[in-house]
Amino acid sequence: MGLKKLNPITPGQRFRVAPDFAEITASKPEKSLTEPLKRTGGRNRAGHMTMRYIGGGHKRRYRIIDFKRDKDNVAATVLTVEYDPNRTARIALVQYADGEKRYILAPKGIQVGQTIQSGEGIAPEVGNALPMMKMPIGTIIHAIELNPGRGARLARSAGGYAQIMGRDGKYVNIKLPSGEMRKVLGTCKATVGSVSNEDHMNESVGKAGRNRWLGMRPRVRGVAMNPVDHPMGGGEGKASGGHPRSRNGLYAKGGKTRPVNKYSDRLIISRKKK
Repeated sequence: MGLKKLNPITPGQRFRVAPDFAEITASKPEKSLTEPLKRTGGRNRAGHMTMRYIGGGHKRRYRIIDFKRDKDNVAATVLTVEYDPNRTARIALVQYADGEKRYILAPKGIQVGQTIQSGEGIAPEVGNALPMMKMPIGTIIHAIELNPGRGARLARSAGGYAQIMGRDGKYVNIKLPSGEMRKVLGTCKATVGSVSNEDHMNESVGKAGRNRWLGMRPRVRGVAMNPVDHPMGGGEGKASGGHPRSRNGLYAKGGKTRPVNKYSDRLIISRKKK
């Protein structure tokens, strides 16, 4: 899983840094594990734009990912590692001993032909999913549940991982990708290893057109607008601006967004790094 720098034979390739897709082993998805993905274009049911800068993009199908890993004590073989247009991580198609196929998030280093499992009494090896209480302290994990049986919620994007730092009664202390330390019930499942495609953060799209293929429309700065359109608009030349605000005049950048007295405050040991 690496990156490639393209020769600047066109202006769009001059700054392009692309993944080499060396780990990809299949070009088409398992059709039975996909479903239609409807695009909104940022419009609501009345056709009014409620989210700006969304629209267009290549047609996609959604890959149904098994975030629960609830088929316990049945061995599964990795058939393929695939690209998923709906997420930054790679996905792996696995087939269980009874013939059922499922998609999972591909951990870093997973290989075609490898055998993985989920359940309580299995070894904490890369790709295996088990309750965090059964893992050694210091284990690198991803796809972490917050409620037993509800499916993975944390550390699911490319290169993401958390680390088990200790145990505290029925809870396990984990360090999240943000640097936050928090408690999670030890009966919650997680998958051993880090998420694949860790070089995603170093990619460069190279040109505006590639963002259009991804469904992103051009974003207009508030200071480039007129006073009627935005609180930061207007002014002579570049003499506009002020404290960053939203289009509705609310202060942006730096304000607290987390609710006061949120129920999970008691589970947070230390906040994320500033």
